[in-house]
Amino acid sequence: MAKTRYTCALLGLCVMALSVASLAGGVEVAFYGAGPTTVGFFTNTVGSVVTGLHVEFDQEVTIVNKVEIGGYLAAIGELTGGAFDFAGGELVDGGVVELDWEPADARPTLVMWLSGEKAVGTPYFTSLDKLGFLLGQGIVHLREAQPEVLAATMEQFFAANEEFFAMLEESLGMSLQESLMPVILTAPAEGIENFFNTLVGMLGVTTLEGLLQGDVDLTALLALLGL
Repeated sequence: MAKTRYTCALLGLCVMALSVASLAGGVEVAFYGAGPTTVGFFTNTVGSVVTGLHVEFDQEVTIVNKVEIGGYLAAIGELTGGAFDFAGGELVDGGVVELDWEPADARPTLVMWLSGEKAVGTPYFTSLDKLGFLLGQGIVHLREAQPEVLAATMEQFFAANEEFFAMLEESLGMSLQESLMPVILTAPAEGIENFFNTLVGMLGVTTLEGLLQGDVDLTALLALLGL
């Protein structure tokens, strides 16, 4: 139950601050194979002490070893699953959490440092669905904290993609701006995430690299959210 309550609190928090400057650091990761085990190092580059770590994997894993350098973060809940939380202590700036897991081919898809129940620093993510999750959470926070900044950023986003979106809208028979803005301005984080996934599907993109290196210019939105 403790892990469930903690994870629910995590999903409801603001996962991003409002400027790139405030998110200059975050999570530095490194992975090394050791037979049936992968050894992962997660370094705190936030610039301050953190009190927790949240890690999600692309498949179910078992954490077989945990070592901290520069503090201590206790495991919350079981050590077998797809997502894990470590908290109840502190880790200094520059501190490292080593996690060893099996099977060795599993990889983290989302890693976030926490301060209390608030995520801090730039998150580490490797998949489209995690980007959608982060965008949904971050946009809702911006909508509540600085709606005028969000509105201006969305205008910049559509201006940067005007030519490409015009071609796409002609084939789809719909205005992306008219369809997207009501979602951005009113929907909960899950609704924004679902719309993002639908849009990505329309673009025919299947990987994070394909989206970030594709025709859609996400620079304005990602920069505002610190990604």
